[in-house]
Parts: sequence; structure tokens; C-alpha cells
Amino acid sequence: MEISQTLLDESKHKEAILPSSSPSSGSGSIMEFTAQEGKQGEPHEALFLVLAYLPLFELLSMNKVCMSLRDAVKNDVLPWLNIVVQRPLNYRLTDEILMEITAKANGKLTTLALINCVKITDDALQRIVERNPLIDKLYIPACTGLTPEGVIRAVKTLSKNGHKLKNLWINGIYNIKREHFETLCSYLQLNLAQQEQQQPKPLLFNNYQKFPALGDSKNQPVIDMGVCPRCKEVSMVFDCPRKKTCKLKIERLLTDCRGCKLCIPRCQECGRCVVSDEVEEAVCADILCSDCWLQLPKCNLCNKPYCKQHANEKFCSSGSAGFVCDACQAKFLGKMCYYHIED
Repeated sequence: MEISQTLLDESKHKEAILPSSSPSSGSGSIMEFTAQEGKQGEPHEALFLVLAYLPLFELLSMNKVCMSLRDAVKNDVLPWLNIVVQRPLNYRLTDEILMEITAKANGKLTTLALINCVKITDDALQRIVERNPLIDKLYIPACTGLTPEGVIRAVKTLSKNGHKLKNLWINGIYNIKREHFETLCSYLQLNLAQQEQQQPKPLLFNNYQKFPALGDSKNQPVIDMGVCPRCKEVSMVFDCPRKKTCKLKIERLLTDCRGCKLCIPRCQECGRCVVSDEVEEAVCADILCSDCWLQLPKCNLCNKPYCKQHANEKFCSSGSAGFVCDACQAKFLGKMCYYHIED
């Protein structure tokens, strides 16, 4: 199976990152950029050094640049030691393709990050960890094709012979109960008391969707989920960025305002906890605090803002300032159709 052909042809909306070939780029054409010792088209040796740092999409795209880079990508193990699958490849990734990609590490894979890869199954994950026992960072958030039992089996396999995972991210996998969480903690050599105290960096609601840097494992929790101190359910437990000035803590005499997103409403922009009189609505139905609501641009018709995460959904008409939200745009089009039918 040709991996690059299968994945890249289905992802035409995202172009591979290559040096600019436009005359105005200031660095010359791509042929001049890759020229070495007078041999036109021969890749500069510096290009081979950056292969290990390329995202997966760009790394697969190197197969189509030239034969030298294709052979380097095919035969070198180093670029395949840390595999991170994100958009636009995640929804198209299947078990077979993932098995072929991970096989390029020759059993030396150390990081496997499958972000929102919904087609990956328990069997594929288990086969990969059995063939790559050196994995110490396993990120599988929102991989809805996986089950808690499959994750436990994979973590158990990686915990053999004294090996220990540095990071495990499982948020978004369905039906994770407290018994599953406790079993995972036992394999991670982490008890519940340690889990509540081991986070060197607070987990903020507005940052949890950002994928961490591969070299930043020391500043990340060992496992991204915990037991909410309020509802006692297994979920992501968020901290408040305003620990000393938190209004919720002061008004309700709370010792801590940590909790899951269901127990404590939080602002989508700044991540702080929001009391009932501070809750402001956004077009996208996310919660905003009054301070963030005032700073965001508003719809010309309903005077509601988008959070930054959904700002690309707004409709900007040419020749007019501001924007119209998708809800008001739909209402406007509905009225236009109604009047057209009446006429």
C-alpha cells in the first residue's frame, strides 16, 4: 500500500509545506534553493537534517519531491520515532495505514499521538504497542473507535519489564469509569492522591485542546483525566487561572474551585470559572465571562460574539464593516425565501 498516495490524495485541500518558488519570495526558486555544487535539482544536504522535525503530512509529501528525499524518508528510522497524526489526515487514517506507518520505526517508536483518529480500533493499537515496547508517550484523545478495555490492555503491555509511560492522554474515549481510571493509574504507578498533586502545570479549560509539545512532557500531567472533587466522576479536572481572586471561591467560601466542566462553568476564552451573574452568551453557545465578551467583536444584528475557536464561522459581507453570524444569516435567508414565495 502506498501510504503517501492513499493519505495525500484524499487531503488535497492542504498543501505540503515547501520552499516558495515565486520570484518575489526573496530566496529564489526551489531549483536554486536545492542546487548543490552545481547539480541542479539535487537536494541541499540541510533538507535531510530537517526530515525528523517535519509533521507527518509534510513528511509523507517528501516522497513526491525527488528520489533522494524519497529514499531518505523510506530508509531512515529517525523521522518515524515520533508519529503525530492530526488534521487533515486523522479522519482518513485506518488500521492498515497506521500499521504501515508505525512499521517504519522498526520497533523503536517512542511517541504515538493519534488526535481524533476515529477509525483506529483496539486490535490495531494493541499490535502497535506489542511491536513498539519503547513507547513512553501515548496520546489518543477522542479516538472514539477505542474502548476503555482496549486502552487498559495497551497500557498493561507497555508497562511490562519495568517500562513506564511518561504521558497518557485518553480524554474523549467513551465510557471510562472510575474502575478503569484506577486500573490505568496502577499501571502508571500513580495513585489517586499523587494524581491530584502531580500536575506541575495547571490544566486550564481554554488550553486543554492544544496538543502539547513533544519535549514538554515534564510540564504535563502523567494522565490527562482525573476524579472531579465535586461529582466524583472521571473527567478532565480544570484549574482556575485566578486562584487568589476567584469570585466563585470568595462568594461560596470554597477551598478550591477545581472541577470538571459540568460542575463549574468556565469561560471559553480565558478559562476562569464564571458565576451565574457573569455568564454571557456567544453565538456558538459557548460560555464567556463579561470581560471577554466585551473585548470580542459582535454580530451586527444580534450583538453576540463568536469565541476565537469558532470565529471562522462568521459571515463577512463585502463593503460593510463588522460581520453577521451564521444564525442571523440563516434567518435573513429564510425571510427572503418567504417573501419570494409570497410574491
